[in-house]
Amino acid sequence: MKFDVYGRFRIEVVREEDRWVAYRLEPGKRIKLPELALPSSLKEAEIAEFLDDLYHEMARPGQVVREVQ
Repeated sequence: MKFDVYGRFRIEVVREEDRWVAYRLEPGKRIKLPELALPSSLKEAEIAEFLDDLYHEMARPGQVVREVQ
């Protein structure tokens, strides 16, 4: 799943074995984010909200983290 974080950057979150792993997406690159620890119990539908809670200080009024293709 790919997420747009307030139009500033994109993150891809994938399930690897029994845990979520996050990657920052850059043009032509995918960089692992070991500092971004998502709870393994988190459901797919909860990831955007989790990222929004984590990065909310970067948001401007009305902005949200949203899933993208």
